[in-house]
Formats: sequence, C-alpha cells, structure tokens
Amino acid sequence: MVSTETIRPLWQTRRMMPRILLRALVLAMCCVVSAAAIAAAPPSRVLIFSKTAGFRHDSIPVAVTALREIARRQSLDADTSEDASVFAPVRLQRYRAVIFVNTTGDILDPEQQRALEGFIRAGGGFMGVHAAADTEYDWPWYGELVGTWFLGHPPGLQTTRVRFGHDGIAARGREWRVTDEIYNYRRNPRGSVEVIATVDEHDYTGGTMGDDHPIAWCHGFEGGRAWYTGLGHDMAMYSNATFLRHLRRGLRYVTGRADAC
Repeated sequence: MVSTETIRPLWQTRRMMPRILLRALVLAMCCVVSAAAIAAAPPSRVLIFSKTAGFRHDSIPVAVTALREIARRQSLDADTSEDASVFAPVRLQRYRAVIFVNTTGDILDPEQQRALEGFIRAGGGFMGVHAAADTEYDWPWYGELVGTWFLGHPPGLQTTRVRFGHDGIAARGREWRVTDEIYNYRRNPRGSVEVIATVDEHDYTGGTMGDDHPIAWCHGFEGGRAWYTGLGHDMAMYSNATFLRHLRRGLRYVTGRADAC
C-alpha cells in the first residue's frame, strides 16, 4: 500500500509538468530568436581594395594603413586585397562595405562587376578615395556609383581652401587649407549626389569646374550607400587630422553607423 506522503509528490510533479514544458519552449524560442538576430546582424568587416591597372600612387601603403586604423577604432575588422577574385557574391557577404583606395584602370572583369552590383543592391556600402574616380571608365554603372569620373588635374600639388558642408571636420569652422592633387571631373555630380565639400579654384591655377567645384560627396544608390572624396593623393594627407576625420565620417556613413555623411 502506497502512503499518501508518497502519492502527494507524484501528483505535484504532474501538475508542474506543463510549467516545465512551457519554460523549456520559451527558452528554445529565445535561442532561435537570438540565433536569427545574430545571423541578420550586418557584418562588422570592411574590404580595403587597392588594385591598379594604370597609374599607381605611392601613397597606397600609408592610405591602407590609415584606413585599417580608422576601421579598428570603429570596431570594424578590415581585410586588404589587390586580388579581384574577392569580388564574388559569397565572398562579399562577409563585408559591410568595400573601400576603393587609389584604384586605377580596368580592375574587375564582368563577373566581378556583377558581384559588386549585387553587393550594393543588397544594401552594401562603397567608399571611394581619390583615384577611385580614375577607375572602370567602360562600366557606366560604376560611374553612377562613384558619381562622376576623373578628367584631369593641374601639374604638381595645389593649395586651396576646402569648404565642408558640415561642422566637426575642419579644426575651426568649416574651412580647411590643404595641399594635395586637386582633380577636375568629367561633369559636376551635384544634382545626383549630396555634395559635402568643395574647393576654391581662385586659390590655384588649372581648375576647370568654375565656382562650384565639388571634391567630396555621398548618396544612396540602388539600395546601398556610396561616399567619395577626391582628396588623398599625397602621402602627407594620411597623417593629417582633418583628413582622417573626413575619412572616418565617410566610413561611418557607408557602414550604416551614421546617416550623416
């Protein structure tokens, strides 16, 4: 004969079973939601790409180093490459943004071009530095992504005032006096992009764009984001605090960490 003292704990256990199962179900659902959230989180890695098929800038090594450090300070891992095979859909999924730093010429084949197009349309970011505008002239989509193409530049380096469209980049106010190679472009991109910096052609000779000479801009493009600066030819630029702030702002924009560019 079983005593009531033995029956009571068994009865209580039966009553508790639904609660135990419910808690287990809730815990399992939380694990599934957490796994889904991790899978959906944007990558925290960027690709710094510096392949050249034309003029090669001496500043590329210091530019890559500076961009890696900027990425690190934003808690972003950075891969560097000049191997165009990285432009494949599966491999680009690792990245939140790609950075073309002083690339030149025809650097991607048609399949690799389609991979970059798909990356941007899936919400990826593109950041172009200086000679990124001297790249892929036979690829119309790329010209729209960057905003315009390089046309030419005066000989040597030019000293001029850069006027930023936002506070917090120049050390004082919105003007910055800089010495660098100043590009002229095939067309003025204003109207299809947000211009965030201009240069004053009255300060130097050889400018061909007149009173409105954009030198940096950004825009949303086909589901992704693009940011470009025409500065960054000279090695000294990559140790200049104002220029580094300019690049930092661009990286935050293309990686979706800020809406202001």
